[in-house]
Amino acid sequence: MDFTTLKRELSRLDAASILDANKRLRVMDPEIRPICQGLKMIGIARTVHCESDFLTVIKALHDAQENEALVIESGARQIAVAGELFATEAKRKNLAGIVIDGGCRDVQKLKKIGFPVYSRFVTPLAGTVQNISKTQVPVVCGGVTVSPGDIIFGDDDGIVVMTEEECAEIIDVARDIQEKEERALKLLADNQSLIDMMNFSEHYDKIQKGQDSRLVFKI
Repeated sequence: MDFTTLKRELSRLDAASILDANKRLRVMDPEIRPICQGLKMIGIARTVHCESDFLTVIKALHDAQENEALVIESGARQIAVAGELFATEAKRKNLAGIVIDGGCRDVQKLKKIGFPVYSRFVTPLAGTVQNISKTQVPVVCGGVTVSPGDIIFGDDDGIVVMTEEECAEIIDVARDIQEKEERALKLLADNQSLIDMMNFSEHYDKIQKGQDSRLVFKI
């Protein structure tokens, strides 16, 4: 499945349904949060490793292609390695987003731009631009290893990292999960019981007896 098809299919999903389809997928640390709520990020990882210096981030931004997401491991120091200018350039180039295990700045302006930027913290203090580091190497971002070419999916709940193969495998299952939840919401709006839509009683009894069971929707 090519990326255009993957992106189209993923755009109909959310992070929760993707992880319900496969809980073994990589999930970034929940402390890495979106600056702007309500946006979805679907991209191909272009990785950056830097140490409190954003010269290599500029290099990655220069090299990045459409649909790529910059995934930045920036070291432990409390500095920002991206802000309004980088996000504006990334949007101009039709990149998918910027993810920083570290800091960003210009929060109010980033919200106006409406481009997906995720970071661990916010600070007005920027790093230096004197050191060349590495791009397109495996990095640790949000506590998980991200390799160049991985699929990056982000929404308000957080960020999921997948290989292309993992992504293709979960799409049908995640879509089915999401469709069932949407049907459940419609039934709830008609005053039907959520518990009655599940095999809850049977599942609970089996778990209580130490038997294998799965909680599933019956709708």
